[in-house]
Amino acid sequence: MRVKVFFLILAILFNTSLIFAEEYVESTVEKGIVLEAEEPHGEEGLYEGIKVQRLKVKISSGKYKNQVLDIENHLSDNPAYDILPKKGDKVVVMIEEIDGDLEAYVTDFQRSNYILYLAIFFVLIILLIGKIKGLKAIVSLVLTILAILYILLPQILKGVDPMLVSILIAVGVTVITILLVSGFNYKSLTAILGTSIGVIIAGLIAYYMGHKAHLTGLSSEEATMLIYIPQNIEFNFKNLLFSGIILGALGAVMDVGMSIASSIEEIHLANPNLSTKELFKSGMNVGKDIMGTMTNTLILAYTGSSIPLLLLFMAYNISLVEIMNLDIIATEAVRSLAGSIGLALTIPVTAAIGSILIKKQNKEK
Repeated sequence: MRVKVFFLILAILFNTSLIFAEEYVESTVEKGIVLEAEEPHGEEGLYEGIKVQRLKVKISSGKYKNQVLDIENHLSDNPAYDILPKKGDKVVVMIEEIDGDLEAYVTDFQRSNYILYLAIFFVLIILLIGKIKGLKAIVSLVLTILAILYILLPQILKGVDPMLVSILIAVGVTVITILLVSGFNYKSLTAILGTSIGVIIAGLIAYYMGHKAHLTGLSSEEATMLIYIPQNIEFNFKNLLFSGIILGALGAVMDVGMSIASSIEEIHLANPNLSTKELFKSGMNVGKDIMGTMTNTLILAYTGSSIPLLLLFMAYNISLVEIMNLDIIATEAVRSLAGSIGLALTIPVTAAIGSILIKKQNKEK
């Protein structure tokens, strides 16, 4: 009897698998435009609070282009997840083809076009103001993006130490950017050395303090999600955090390094008789003026992304002791302070290198 029951269960499972195997599902993501949009309303059989919005959407891309689909858009009264399109809105549609029948869902609004328009406007402004140097700046920006997309991220996904790759990318980006903008000269060499040393200092401080503060590198949801990616890579999340700190500080540190190098060169050209010590002092005076605003830039950039979290702490009257000991807050504090320290130390380093190299150049001439 048990043997018969066993074979009967096997037969049922086998037939069920055949049924599901025959149901082939093909899904694609396409663009569309809303032709009609009803007001959301409740219906019987739905959970409490769930509403339905019926839409007519014309697909504007892919193999379903120009088809008009009737879509039921379900709303949960949660603005974080609900998408409430109106007539004329451009949307992203997930289309599933199940045995010839189409099922479609609105997954998001189209945003890529507006980002493209803003990017074009940005390029035009840079070219209009900077002309040839603006063009060089855009080329260096494109190369930086390509380096991140095709070198940094793929190498990290292969299991290479994130901090090592980030330092190499930071130095490489610095060299390419400064050489493109200013050419090969002592000023560029000064800016490259000052920026590279400043960024490495920021990374080392973050590394040391991060270990002392027991930062996990898992304070963000995105970092936690990396645990479950299909590549099955065992990430060093602490080093991943430190690599982000290095890249985050790079832009501001490069700006300071280039500003100090340029100011020392201009001061030397205005008065070639100044000594190395006097040039260093002049570079430091310029750096002190820059430092006040640039450190604010770093702190405010990191704080600005955490405003909702800070509001939550204030709304629930969480004590300062609890706040400062949270992993996510400690992470942001180390990130901003390490970057600011690296930025501040870039000033004397660049001023010292610049004043020595510019006098060396003068002797060679």
